[in-house]
Amino acid sequence: MAPLRVGLVGLGEVAQSIHLPVLADQRDRWVIAGVYDVSPSLVALITSEYAARAFDTAEALINSPDIDVVFVLSSDDTHSRFVRAAMQADKHILLEKPACLTVREIDELLALMPAYRKTLFVGYMRRYAPAYLAAQDELPDHADITHVRIFDLISEGRHFLKKSQNILYPNDIDRALLARGARERDALIREVVGTDAPADLVRAYRGLTALSSHHISAMRGLIGEPVGVVAAHRTNGGANTSVTFDYGHFACLYDAVVDDLGLFDAMIEVRSNTRRVRIIYDTPYIRSLPTRLEVSEASPFGPVTKSLGPLYGDAFSNELEIFHRHIIEGTKPLTDLADSRRDLALMAAIIERMKESGGDA
Repeated sequence: MAPLRVGLVGLGEVAQSIHLPVLADQRDRWVIAGVYDVSPSLVALITSEYAARAFDTAEALINSPDIDVVFVLSSDDTHSRFVRAAMQADKHILLEKPACLTVREIDELLALMPAYRKTLFVGYMRRYAPAYLAAQDELPDHADITHVRIFDLISEGRHFLKKSQNILYPNDIDRALLARGARERDALIREVVGTDAPADLVRAYRGLTALSSHHISAMRGLIGEPVGVVAAHRTNGGANTSVTFDYGHFACLYDAVVDDLGLFDAMIEVRSNTRRVRIIYDTPYIRSLPTRLEVSEASPFGPVTKSLGPLYGDAFSNELEIFHRHIIEGTKPLTDLADSRRDLALMAAIIERMKESGGDA
């Protein structure tokens, strides 16, 4: 069949470093047909590099008969609006995480699902990394799990991109538009954290919906739904968070630390009394850096560890291949809107626990 015609709404960091190159690589599946961004310089750059049509508005792109699939890669506060428009225009949708900033927005979109006949896929790429997929066959039985540990001890993507790619960070976006977007984003966040929430709690929620959303989604995909949130705390002005999830007969501990050291250290570890399964991630901003899977088991001679990897399959490439398969076969993605709602509900529960524990602001 002919490649599907993709229109991208938002041409920022993740579009330039990941989605556009992957789409170009998978030229048998996709063609980059249209782009829109609020930055004229970004539009000029991308149309010169990929020969795509520039649209004057996001709505014009979404409603164009020349677009089959809409990639919503814009700022989080715009997701609900653009997804709604794309659903009503009967387009397939790839939605970058987080799907939305509030459960309310998700519920409003879910109300449209009965009339929507296309594929909506939320981009939680860590769930499509080769080591993560391989780990599902190596896990101990759920009843045998005794402990789970997850952490993100990382620096922001720009630490890696500035040393490896020529990303354009535009300075020609209308200031009034930026200010309006900031107000709308803040209003959505405060629906969850509260109107008078301190700055560190606001930052903590932004971290949960950004970095932490990947591992919260991956946790649920790997070991199922937690009973609830036992404890949650934030430090370092809300940049660092520690959360304990209740799984009944075991706890899952999650730590997120964001600093300027320029290192990336992310891992999921699942233990039973006789087995440890560990998924190790590197930064996704450098394409095809390997993931690794380590499986250790008790033996009469001491622990025996087997390593799978380095696994060079790119999580974003896997993600788009699987998205394409869902479109062609008409099947339901694991990472859809209903799945994302569970992530946001957990994040709201984390915030409530953080309110109880206080912060350092």
